[in-house]
Amino acid sequence: MLEPSLKEQLRAYLENLVFPVEIVASLDESDNAREMQGLLEEIAPLSEKVRLRFDGENARRPSFSVARPGEKPRLHFAGLPMGHEFTSLVLALLHVGGHPPRLSEETQAQIRAIQPPKEGSFRFETFVSLSCHNCPDVVQALNTMAALNPAFEATMIEGGMFQKEIEERNIMGVPAVYLNGELFASGRMSAEEILARLDTGAEARAAEKISQKDVFDVLVVGGGPAGSAAAIYAARKGIRVGVAAERFGGQILDTLAIENFISVKETEGPRLAAALEEHVRVYGVDIMNQQKAARLVPGENGAPHIVRFSSGGELKGKTVIVATGARWREMGVPGETEYRARGVAYCPHCDGPLFKGKRVAVIGGGNSGVEAAIDLAGVVAHVTLLEFGDALRADAVLQEKLASLSNAAVIKQAQTTEVHGDGQRVTGLSYRDRASGETRRLDLEGVFVQIGLLPSTDWLKDTLTLAPNGEIVIDARGQTSLPGVFAAGDCSSVPYKQIIIAMGEGAKASLSAFDYLTRQKAA
Repeated sequence: MLEPSLKEQLRAYLENLVFPVEIVASLDESDNAREMQGLLEEIAPLSEKVRLRFDGENARRPSFSVARPGEKPRLHFAGLPMGHEFTSLVLALLHVGGHPPRLSEETQAQIRAIQPPKEGSFRFETFVSLSCHNCPDVVQALNTMAALNPAFEATMIEGGMFQKEIEERNIMGVPAVYLNGELFASGRMSAEEILARLDTGAEARAAEKISQKDVFDVLVVGGGPAGSAAAIYAARKGIRVGVAAERFGGQILDTLAIENFISVKETEGPRLAAALEEHVRVYGVDIMNQQKAARLVPGENGAPHIVRFSSGGELKGKTVIVATGARWREMGVPGETEYRARGVAYCPHCDGPLFKGKRVAVIGGGNSGVEAAIDLAGVVAHVTLLEFGDALRADAVLQEKLASLSNAAVIKQAQTTEVHGDGQRVTGLSYRDRASGETRRLDLEGVFVQIGLLPSTDWLKDTLTLAPNGEIVIDARGQTSLPGVFAAGDCSSVPYKQIIIAMGEGAKASLSAFDYLTRQKAA
């Protein structure tokens, strides 16, 4: 099952084990169980510290657990952790075996300090699909928490193998996280985000902590490609730099394949985000995660600018670089919010496998929409693409591919007006035929929205000049309408929203901010 090169890599990783670990399998007579047994029998001989047993008593079969000998298992895998989840298995072995996780000491201490709830433990179940690039982050975060604190128990459940549970719980989007049997969250979450929800006083403590920080020479708001580049270029000048981000990495965390990043033939968004954060930290930049910007208060008469956050905290900067990026554009029609994660989805790679054999629609005829329709056609029974205009906007090669698929259809001049459901899940949608004015209905089980992005600038409406589409208006140097405040990346008016352009704009804004500081000192 494992390629020889992968086995050698895994053998090298397992040399980092400090303590012995046991893999305890609970199997049945299924083909899936035989496949799982084969995988585990390949892994166990790669380290003398790994022991394999087949006398597990987990009710979910096939499954296996990872634990130290003599301890009650707290990390479980129901299904084969292959594809994106193979890394989750490797890290589970390492962390249970005593290799330190890549979390800050502060976060690890916070995890260890959490006391168990009245139910006796935090019993997490995470439903995933193996094609989901967001799911591993959640699985790995919860596994790490379970490895560090006996009050946690974490189970990864592969939806394709446990389809009955998916249907019983009406799961239409992954990752879907349950805590002690109740839905806890849907979508990507970091360990810090999970902690913030469990530890109700964490947000207030973090707000108080950041509010006590000294003034930054350059305060970067946003941790995507633009914000990362800005932080690196500023820090290299030897000045005090801080980055406040809602989640470090930004949009690229939701990007599957990146094939146009110059000098790197191909990579994945989460991998690039991790590399960016590692590079930023090399320069000692103060990174503050879980901070959503809420208001910019301009400094007057030479006073620093203030950025206030929804947590209640605030930071000060002699200069500010806004790099808050963009977010998925929503349709804004009845039923969309009500049925989000219950049939309305925004990531075909993550959620597509849950719609196997069903009828779905894709909203949007640009490259993203047509690519989504092509990908979904390989999984679903039928996909209908709805385009508002009278022609698709995607590249010709993508349009040709879509047209060649027998289970795909395109409806042009279609304005979606409502998403329908039965109270539990999506049952269809209505659209207005813009040519005839008639309203029509499509019966289906899923709606994938792919209509572009909106700049994350709502918090700046009263302080900076914004374009009609919400983008921050900047000049050739990245300067906004407020002296000392710069902007870069997808939140700004720079044309062409690409990772490499965002990085260049972040560097440019940073150099401009340093030049501004120099001129202020000279004056």
